[in-house]
Amino acid sequence: MLHRPLLAIRKYSGREVDSQGMKKEFRLKADQIRSLVCGYGSCLATDRITVDGERVGYMYREAPRDRDDSGWCFFAGDESQEYVDNSSNLAIYNVNTIANYDPEITQYLDSPPGTAWARDSAGKFVKAQINPVE
Repeated sequence: MLHRPLLAIRKYSGREVDSQGMKKEFRLKADQIRSLVCGYGSCLATDRITVDGERVGYMYREAPRDRDDSGWCFFAGDESQEYVDNSSNLAIYNVNTIANYDPEITQYLDSPPGTAWARDSAGKFVKAQINPVE
């Protein structure tokens, strides 16, 4: 099971700053985020999606940890173990935010915990195995 770091994110002069004081230049600005999905709660996503602008390439859903947690974890799919182990490359977002980065995920959001999806060579999501990070 992925041990998800909870990073506090706060607004700073049009940029976001994580709990370690790292400035992040997000691909989408706050005024570009539309309401696409509601009520899913929070999720984990990597900077490969939110900063670099890559599509979601791998996503899985764990059992939610609390009522605000969706259990969803989103990755571009090319992150190394070293990249994921560096907590400054991950953050907690509202699922709607990640849906704005990649609207194709929305049709899978009601999948139950224990489900994983990955893009195939044609760019379509197919069921996958959950590859937990230890």
